[in-house]
Amino acid sequence: MNITSKALLFASCLSGAVLLQGCGATRIKASSTTNPPPSEAFSAFGRIDVKPVVFGPDVKADRDGLNKIEANLQKDLSASLLEWNVRPANGRTLIIQPVIEQMSFKRGAQRVLLGPLAGSSGVLLRLKITDGKGRVVANPEFFQRANAMSAGFTLGVHDNMMLTHVASLASRYVINNYSRAEGGATGADAKAIAP
Repeated sequence: MNITSKALLFASCLSGAVLLQGCGATRIKASSTTNPPPSEAFSAFGRIDVKPVVFGPDVKADRDGLNKIEANLQKDLSASLLEWNVRPANGRTLIIQPVIEQMSFKRGAQRVLLGPLAGSSGVLLRLKITDGKGRVVANPEFFQRANAMSAGFTLGVHDNMMLTHVASLASRYVINNYSRAEGGATGADAKAIAP
């Protein structure tokens, strides 16, 4: 085998390995397909305070991804919060802290230049919901992913929609559990559950 053939074989093997690695599913997983109900309906609280989204301690900070989730949460919840928080105060406050526990967000030039080779995107968002004394009322998680192939061929549209959808799931949980404690979907299917 001559040097040109060896180089060509090496380049083929290398690009195949990159393709297999890049197109793989995200390692981000959820723990369940459903979230349990909170310990009580959120309407039991006279004030509801939604804090800005933060990263968990082990998450590589991606400000663009965080900002998109934050903007969507504010858009989805602002009207409801305005309505809920004009009621007479009853001395009880519900505190909702959104935390990005895991995120791999492929975007911009990375997605345009590499397409599916950039890999899948995924996000796991948790709402740490406590009362004013720090007692846990609910701790739901929300999961979304953007498959490498579909996200690659749409040049990142699916990556961005993933962030919109995870915020929508979290917002829906807050709204749906206001009048009655009923839980809600995590957004994960059976394939996205951690073993």
